[in-house]
Amino acid sequence: MSRSSMPAEALQEAQVVAAHGRHLFILDAHGLRHAARVFGRGTQVVCGDRVTCRRDEQHDIWHVLEALPRRSAIYRSDAQGRPELVAANIDLLVVVTAAVPEPDWFVIDRYLAAAASAPARALLVHNKSDLPSDERMEAELAHYQRSGYPLLRCSTRTGAGLEELRTELSRHASLLVGQSGVGKSSLLQALVPDSQARVGELMRDRDGRHTTTATSLHGLPGGGELLDSPGVRDFAPAPERLAPPSLGFIEIDSLQHPCRFSDCRHLEEPGCAVRAAVETGQMTARRYESYRRLRRLYDDHLRRVRNAPR
Repeated sequence: MSRSSMPAEALQEAQVVAAHGRHLFILDAHGLRHAARVFGRGTQVVCGDRVTCRRDEQHDIWHVLEALPRRSAIYRSDAQGRPELVAANIDLLVVVTAAVPEPDWFVIDRYLAAAASAPARALLVHNKSDLPSDERMEAELAHYQRSGYPLLRCSTRTGAGLEELRTELSRHASLLVGQSGVGKSSLLQALVPDSQARVGELMRDRDGRHTTTATSLHGLPGGGELLDSPGVRDFAPAPERLAPPSLGFIEIDSLQHPCRFSDCRHLEEPGCAVRAAVETGQMTARRYESYRRLRRLYDDHLRRVRNAPR
């Protein structure tokens, strides 16, 4: 049966609270969770989406028919450079770092660029603050703060900073991201004490078998929603979602004096305000190199689009 032929009263709205491919868990208007599947090959649905759905009484399954308009969306680039939707309807991207494992600052920069393109605010959380950090790490964190990114330090072992983090998250629908091993699971357990039980419930399908969820959503005790995603070794934002000319780099957006040329790519062009900012220390050489890498990714994508057969 097509969506158009279904009686209007059979359609309901729900929120996706866990997603693994086309297998979902949804939360209905009464706060009840249901296993669901995406109905139709062209429908793309992720955790955080508001959706229309209906129950298939015969097979005891909910069919998700479409995603409602999104206020924001986080995308990454897949192996072929195509945009892959990660999460929807967040307004805060929480990027977790830690002294151990050593941060990959280029991955962190790419998360921040993805937040800018969502659009969503970004918050840096330096976890395991009870562990010593070296001079380079402190210099990187200080530059993020000077550039305008808020930074919270916390430790699930000592409890330091957790109350401040809870207060910040209570005002937002947030997505928790970071490299593997930075302590996201410990943070989630501290913020949502019954999160393991909730995830365990969500990871059982209607036959009681365990499934794997890519991203799950939790209501926070003090208000707000927190989406948790798996840790990663690498992350690249979808090039076509990045906003030129800054590609999401806050230092470039905040430059007081523009480049000589309005279409400046901030690479070798004369009169470039960005390269001047690097010389004065307004933008670090390391962050500029991160921008250059992302710019190459962006330019490669544009070339593929222009050369694609029509």
